[in-house]
Amino acid sequence: MRLAGNSAAVAHRGGPLAAEAPPCPRVHPRRPRRPCVGELLQIDGSPHDWFEGRAPVCTLLVFIDDATSRLMALRFVPAETTQAYMDTLQMYLAQYGRPVAIYSDQHSIFRVNQQACAGERTQFTRALETLAIAPIHAHTPQAKGRVERAHQTLQDRLVKELRLHGFSTLAAANAWLPTFQATYNRRFAVAPASPVDVHRPVLQAPQELARIFSLQHPRIISKHLCVHFQNCTYQLQGQGRGYRLQGAPVTVREAFDGSIELLHEGRALPYRLLTEGPAPIPVETEKMLALRLSTIQQAPRRRPRAKPAPAHPWRRPLRPPLAPPPAP
Repeated sequence: MRLAGNSAAVAHRGGPLAAEAPPCPRVHPRRPRRPCVGELLQIDGSPHDWFEGRAPVCTLLVFIDDATSRLMALRFVPAETTQAYMDTLQMYLAQYGRPVAIYSDQHSIFRVNQQACAGERTQFTRALETLAIAPIHAHTPQAKGRVERAHQTLQDRLVKELRLHGFSTLAAANAWLPTFQATYNRRFAVAPASPVDVHRPVLQAPQELARIFSLQHPRIISKHLCVHFQNCTYQLQGQGRGYRLQGAPVTVREAFDGSIELLHEGRALPYRLLTEGPAPIPVETEKMLALRLSTIQQAPRRRPRAKPAPAHPWRRPLRPPLAPPPAP
């Protein structure tokens, strides 16, 4: 065996070969807090068996202020979805106003992670930028350590509180969470470095906010003034000849209640449903898989169609067979 360099010299003197040094653990230095309340909001979801079998496994959405470690919003949801985050953010805006920036992980709800779609925005990021809230994505879980450490505390203390109160539904627990949130903040929140609250008022009207917190999809109006979306065809109405709208871009706004609105340059276009096809199969994320399987298992099963036996009365002819004609 050939040894090169210092290893060969050590082996020639009869000494042991130097063992390869183990890799040094990665160091994550702690980042100082932001000085003002509302300057940076950390958000994340914690899937856990919060109700210890009294309810299905669900996710707790946590919004925590970086300057004070104060819990700003808590909400139990079946799974991490765009709708869940949008609904929780809408509640946050109504109570506090707009934060300067929101710090999240790189989940597909917050960032498009496919190289072929680099530069595109997710529905949640589009809503943030419309509201002039800066989205920031963490490269590691340690980067948003305040919300990660809050998960560890909540998975211990909140689980015990839910057990003591006997909650077994998400709705009852969500109605009680503000009480727990106030108690938690009195014990664990710290004073900010600056007394200035940099939350900004919400400038949009309720109708405009409803449009922002929805799913929006760009489409092109066909030469027949039709818009195709999810195997359905929508025919525009009341446009006269409509030559100016042929090939024009339109935004299909899909509300979470299933209603559809067609927007062109911020104006709603009247339409009628022309054809309706089967709904496309949704693409489930990893965090939605458990909820999807649970929904499928709880769906009522159709009874298999029974096949009548060969001697069943239904298989008998209604009239007796005709007798053969007599032989001549």
